[in-house]
Amino acid sequence: MHGSPHPRATSATSKAGAVFRVTSGNFLEQFDFFLFGFYATQIASAFFPASSEFASLMMTFAVFGAGFLMRPLGAVILGAYIDDVGRRKGLIVTLSIMASGTLLIVLVPGYSSIGLWAPALVLVGRLLQGFSAGAELGGVSVYLAEMATPGRKGFYTSWQSGSQQVAIVVAAGLGFALNQWMAPAVVADWGWRIPFAIGCLIIPFIFVLRRSLQETEEFATRTHRPTMKEVIATLLQNWRVVVAGMLMVAMTTTAFYLITVYAPTFGKTVLNLSTADALLVTLLVGVSNFIWLPIGGALSDRFGRKPLLIAMTVLTIVTAYPALSFLAQAPSFGHMLEVLLWFSCLYGLYNGAMIPALTEIMPVEVRVAGFSLAYSLATAVFGGFTPAISTWLIHLTGDKAAPAYWMTFAAACALGATLMLYRNLSARPQLAV
Repeated sequence: MHGSPHPRATSATSKAGAVFRVTSGNFLEQFDFFLFGFYATQIASAFFPASSEFASLMMTFAVFGAGFLMRPLGAVILGAYIDDVGRRKGLIVTLSIMASGTLLIVLVPGYSSIGLWAPALVLVGRLLQGFSAGAELGGVSVYLAEMATPGRKGFYTSWQSGSQQVAIVVAAGLGFALNQWMAPAVVADWGWRIPFAIGCLIIPFIFVLRRSLQETEEFATRTHRPTMKEVIATLLQNWRVVVAGMLMVAMTTTAFYLITVYAPTFGKTVLNLSTADALLVTLLVGVSNFIWLPIGGALSDRFGRKPLLIAMTVLTIVTAYPALSFLAQAPSFGHMLEVLLWFSCLYGLYNGAMIPALTEIMPVEVRVAGFSLAYSLATAVFGGFTPAISTWLIHLTGDKAAPAYWMTFAAACALGATLMLYRNLSARPQLAV
């Protein structure tokens, strides 16, 4: 950085390094989110004891979802902050808040030790994580979009989601190892805290990476930095774009939380598969996502965002219920792997096109705040409550394939939003049709 207020990266090597440094925080966020979903049954018994497993699990997933309700607030406040002070400084702040929430969840004693303080403190930890995540995804995605080489924005921005898949593979691998080394009773008692503690141990390393991050050239050369008032005014003027963006993200966030965070619980409690099988499937899904995401980004650079977005949403609407129904009728490790790998392909190709599209439709001066608000609203309304809604739908209907109703609805919303956004292209010539 050498004393310059806005050092700029230009070489291919420095670009690769910047991608690694900026996505490291994303890794931590998804690592913790996945762990919360996977260890939902253990967290439920530790912090939310209830008369039935269903009630206990619902309370746990409700707290998991509550973190997402903070995201829109974080998106506006922290997103506006990042649009004002810069991508580098802002992303260090989001990481600090996220780390605080993670530490809190790891250190809180169980309900049996401190009573109602236990679930209350876990809720505070989740709210801090949610507040930070509200702007983390947008900040990272916009940073990648602004530093991308011309014509490769889709490929570059795909690494925002790609880093999350690495987190899922690492978290699932840790869970699989714990399952092999420890008795289930020990994991349920205190062993589930070990992966969270490992997440805390990597926080200092991520801080070092973020501190060495360089500001994007596009932001550094910008003359006007909007105030919070200007950001909110611009967002209100463009509310239709934000709402349409939210509906586009609905497909991504619902599919993602269904095939990763909820999948282990679905495999264990609904399909009655072993913990090891459910974890292994989720690990392989993370690997599959990691492969499909950059392919989706690159294809959208080559053929345009719109064809890919429409094709994947239509395929999801047509195949989601038949695929999950097939799995529910004949549950096995092989069938669960087949179905979730298919969903992984749909998610990866769609998301690879959706992330760059979302950075392109937002007004430049509020790019982080607009992207973050659309994304966080979708996660709050759709994705974050996917585990809770899936659990409730199965309980209500008695149909083990019922989560597919929710996924189909999200895909239909995304299809409608895509068609609407790309209808008046003449007004938005920057879109990669």
